[in-house]
Amino acid sequence: MLREIDAREITKAVAEMVIEANLSLPKPLEEGIQAAGKKEQNETARQVLCRLCENMEAARDLSLPVCQDTGMAVIFAEVGQELHIQGDFEEAVNLGVAEGYQKGYLRCSIVADPLRRTNTGDNTPAVIHTKLVPGDRLKLTVAPKGFGSENMSKLKMFTPAATREDIIRFIVETVREAGGNPCPPVVVGVGIGGDFEYSALLAKMALCRDIDLRNSDAFYAQMEEEALSQINRSGIGPQGFGGDTTALAVNIETYPTHIAGLPVAVNMGCHVTRHVTRVL
Repeated sequence: MLREIDAREITKAVAEMVIEANLSLPKPLEEGIQAAGKKEQNETARQVLCRLCENMEAARDLSLPVCQDTGMAVIFAEVGQELHIQGDFEEAVNLGVAEGYQKGYLRCSIVADPLRRTNTGDNTPAVIHTKLVPGDRLKLTVAPKGFGSENMSKLKMFTPAATREDIIRFIVETVREAGGNPCPPVVVGVGIGGDFEYSALLAKMALCRDIDLRNSDAFYAQMEEEALSQINRSGIGPQGFGGDTTALAVNIETYPTHIAGLPVAVNMGCHVTRHVTRVL
């Protein structure tokens, strides 16, 4: 039997979620920044991390965005096959984004055309990724994505001859080349496999995994740790001022791929890598 949900419920939830995501960070990320500040050996880096913590507290206390770049709204939706949505789903999502950004006084950064650059005025349209799943629920993840970090992302089509070391080197080099531009300490999302566009989607999905969770496959969990260790030996440090804390986590997601290819995407997330999830 189908369960029904009114599209207006989706609009309401998305509006609340975009505000929540921009005002406070996921708890593991916030705790990761605090922990990094306590163990950082470089005095300048330690002070920068302390300022980031103060900024997070002020944003929460004053109901202000934790970063002035309140991002492009990226929405992941897992739609139960036994759920009937009364109304237009994508319209409901975009209405929620518009309402949330306007009601929350969040910066609207989206232009209607990539070359003619006229601002839409309400941060729509969102980037929406929809997946059908078993059940009668709707799982929404709202992940506002700032472009200081997004612009530092890379994708490379490796050949199957590439080794795990080659891939780790690519991840580390991507972070090194980015330097202080993505506002470190960063979270590094990595997608391995699929095809050209799916590897990039995997990398974006990886940024929605909390930084205290490692890949369930020990092989890739070890790759995450090795890449993180090498990145943090780069000396870039918080905000690019030097230090031991350039990245807080490297999250790898994988998918089967073609025998002739090995796509790898690195999606950079800044120290405010935001995401909020709800089930309706």
